[in-house]
Amino acid sequence: MDVQEAVFLALDLTGTFVFAVSGVLLAARRGFDITGGLVLGLMTGIGGGMIRDVLLDRVPNALGQPIYLAPPLIATLLIYLIGKHVSRARIWIVTFDAIGLAIFSVTGTTIALGAEANYPAALLMGALTACGGGLMRDAVASEDPAIFIGTDLYLIPALFGAGLTILAEVTGLLGGVVSLVIAAAAFGFRMLAWKLQWRVPQPMRQWSYRETGRRMKKLPSVFRKPD
Repeated sequence: MDVQEAVFLALDLTGTFVFAVSGVLLAARRGFDITGGLVLGLMTGIGGGMIRDVLLDRVPNALGQPIYLAPPLIATLLIYLIGKHVSRARIWIVTFDAIGLAIFSVTGTTIALGAEANYPAALLMGALTACGGGLMRDAVASEDPAIFIGTDLYLIPALFGAGLTILAEVTGLLGGVVSLVIAAAAFGFRMLAWKLQWRVPQPMRQWSYRETGRRMKKLPSVFRKPD
């Protein structure tokens, strides 16, 4: 293993760990027991990567390299031991989630490029790696997934990190240091968006029809047979 591969592995394992921490913290916040914390930690840490690898027709890292199972286990034990000292779980969940999202947007895109995916596919795989685990975590824990909340930019920072990674690959600059810089930029984007509550356009009936001031009649069911 050369230096660049070692840096990439360390980065990917770090992303797995911090994402797992966000999952275990959410489990603790919801009052789940330690096994529930481990399940959420595993789901958050390796879920997005496993979906990516299945779509790319490659053996998932978590199955091919068992070391990927260690970070969620360590995160579960760590939060179990010190969790009671974390008085503001929400900010820590958001912070660790943002770190994982930023790192996985880089590593997921890099893995897709290494699997000879085209650039649009690599962009999607990077975003999927970054957002997939968090989406699964929130859905299982009955939280509103951050990716669906208009006041909480989530997918866009992931696409930002993935896009910069592709740009670095095209220009021949992609490497260990550049990957860290891109991850830091994506993390800063995500946290700034969360802090300032940047928003994307709301659903159509909120930013379009409602602004007309007219009373809109109730729309028919999507699944109703036409008259």
